[in-house]
Parts: sequence; structure tokens; C-alpha cells
Amino acid sequence: MVIDGFEVPDVDPEPVDHVGELLVRIAGGDQGAFAALYDTLSPRVFGLLLRVLVDRSQSEEVLQEVFLEVWQSAARFAPNRGQGRTWILTIAHRRAIDRVRSSQASTDRDVRVGIRDLDVAHDGVAEQVELKIEGQRVVDALRRIPDAQREALTLAYYGGYSQSEIAALTGTPLGTIKTRMRDGLTRLRTELGVTA
Repeated sequence: MVIDGFEVPDVDPEPVDHVGELLVRIAGGDQGAFAALYDTLSPRVFGLLLRVLVDRSQSEEVLQEVFLEVWQSAARFAPNRGQGRTWILTIAHRRAIDRVRSSQASTDRDVRVGIRDLDVAHDGVAEQVELKIEGQRVVDALRRIPDAQREALTLAYYGGYSQSEIAALTGTPLGTIKTRMRDGLTRLRTELGVTA
């Protein structure tokens, strides 16, 4: 299909409902539905985790934790309150942030106890911690912007979707998605105190 002059792969008209249906089946203990969901979403979830955590092995560990949580808590998914894909990406993002916080707490504890002798001039850990703290500031700022803007930005930056794909996934006109993203980015800049 062609949208705004760009070739976009045909998208199932109800991909979010498909994920939601899989979650309902998983809540009933359907292992086949879980396998299908894992095959469908694990690459996107892993990409999001890798962006937040940076470390591949931690991302792989958290990926397993995310899908374990999906299996154990699929019954809590409410199709009338949101999209299945967004629900799972939110779980993944929350788990990644929890891992960042845990790593930060561990680092702080090590420093307090004096286990590490940090060389500040050449400390890669400090750089990673700074990046993770900055990432947390962005997550906090995202929580303060309107839901529609947050969903568009989350799908684009954490989910890796293009604006056209987001429009197709959410059933929202492309122009509206573009406006939500522009306004959301403007609001994020304000929330973060960034001047253009």
C-alpha cells in the first residue's frame, strides 16, 4: 500500500486486536497463542529493551522476564482500556527502567561501601549511568504529556514504527499522528527544559 508517496507494507487492519485476542487466549492458558505472541513481538520488545538498557545480555534477561510476566498476568489485560501491543511494550519499558534503577542502586551501594575504586576520568560505567539517568528523565517527562501524544511517541521511538505505520496500527489519520508527534516533542522539550 502507498501512503503519502511511501510504500508501506500491508498491515493487518486489526493488528492490535490480534494481539489483544492472543492475550485473551493466553489468559486461558493457550500455549500456542503465547508462542505466536512471542514470535510476533519479541523482536520489537528486544529492540526497546536494548535501547533502554544498552547491554545485550541484560536485554535478553529482561526479555524473558517480560514474557514471563505476560504469561502470568495476561488475564489483567483489559482490551477496552488499551491496545495489547502497547500493554506489552509498557511492561517491557517498566521492566527495563526497573533494571536501570536496580543497577544504579547497586552501583551506589558499591560506592558507599568502598568496594570500587572508581577512576572518574576513564569510567565507562559512569557514562552509562548518566545515559540511564537521562533516559529516566525522558520517561518521567513522557508521563506528563497527553496520552495520545505519548502513545504516538512511544510507538515511534520505543516501538520503531514509522508515522504511517502508527496511523495504520491505531486507525488514526496520518496528519493527526504527525500533529501528535510534533506537539508531543514540543511538550517534551518544555518538560525537559531543552531550548531549541
